[in-house]
Amino acid sequence: MPPLITRDEARALGALTDHAEIEKLVERAWDARLATFGDATDLCSLVNAKSGGCAQDCGFCAQSRFAESETPMHAMMEPEQILEHAKAAEAAGAHRFCMVTQGQGLTKRDFSKILEGARLVAEHTNLKRCASVGHMSVDRAKQLKDAGIQRVHHNVETAESYYPEVSTTVRYEGRMRTIDAVREAGLETCVGGILNLGESDDQRVEMAFELASINPTSVPINLLNPRPGTKFGDRDYLDPWEAVKWIAIFRLILPEALFRLCGGRVENIGDLQPLAVKAGLNGVMMGNFLTTLGNTPEQDRKMFTDLGLNVARHEDNGSDPRPDNRSGWLAGDTPDLVESYLDTAEQALAAGIEIKLWDPASQLRFAKKEKVIPARPDGAANKWPAPKDEDLVVSGMPHGL
Repeated sequence: MPPLITRDEARALGALTDHAEIEKLVERAWDARLATFGDATDLCSLVNAKSGGCAQDCGFCAQSRFAESETPMHAMMEPEQILEHAKAAEAAGAHRFCMVTQGQGLTKRDFSKILEGARLVAEHTNLKRCASVGHMSVDRAKQLKDAGIQRVHHNVETAESYYPEVSTTVRYEGRMRTIDAVREAGLETCVGGILNLGESDDQRVEMAFELASINPTSVPINLLNPRPGTKFGDRDYLDPWEAVKWIAIFRLILPEALFRLCGGRVENIGDLQPLAVKAGLNGVMMGNFLTTLGNTPEQDRKMFTDLGLNVARHEDNGSDPRPDNRSGWLAGDTPDLVESYLDTAEQALAAGIEIKLWDPASQLRFAKKEKVIPARPDGAANKWPAPKDEDLVVSGMPHGL
């Protein structure tokens, strides 16, 4: 389906500031979402399977070796650890599980662990399987498909015209080659980006129409959560009404893509998250993100059920990569088979389900980068947020004294 609005219309909508006018735009996006997807949802969760020490210079990312940020640091997880996270995601109500690693690509050894992790998740859960493992060839994409991966995530991050400000070591053309390889292998594509990296409104429209030309199955929308010590570490959060407005605009430009809101949604949108759902979302990234914490699963599910949307999983959820009304996913009842066993620990044990649930507030472990941080290849400085008034006193003494 082509975009429902033109570039000029998108630019005009991008100039809206009145909240009542933005709410009218949200209603328009909501109608477009319901017309295509009905009450179906697509809730995701991820595992940061390999974290920290990335050799690339993406200006938003705390995992970059060029960033002066604290970040979770660990080598590639074992396949059994990936499965443990997948089981916890399933118990929390996720439909889909993504295995994510840092860097442009993986060694043969690490890639084999992702393949085995995918096989275990396919065998032992009723989750759809995704992977985000950097650049890849058609051959590697086919290996992922054979292991049970159904969709591969690889963002463009921003508009092509603004991309050089975001990264100099990861080329935009390389991202497009990976997306083409994924599609050639017969896998679904998950391609999105990040808003509020310093791009203009025109460049946001540019990115949306570039995504429309790629025509991905899924579009993850991230909102910059500035990480102190990164290139974009001093940027303010995006105004929540501004964020909701752009989600609605993207929905009208990409009416058939599965939309999910991911990193930065809690910090940028806060209490307006339910309105963001109405602006056209199919789902959110549940639980925690790569280096930051998110909502609780209960909060996430409630945002959708309060709007009359269906968050239950189909009995054959794991075998169908695309859970929307075009695939027949909404036909009949959609019982949540896992949650039905979790009324009591005894029931779960009797059913042979062993799931270790973790406390999201303590899941992430941060480690300081001890070695000297190299200069960024683009010569830009890492930045920190300006201190707020309440931050100016520590132990009774002003900073710097």
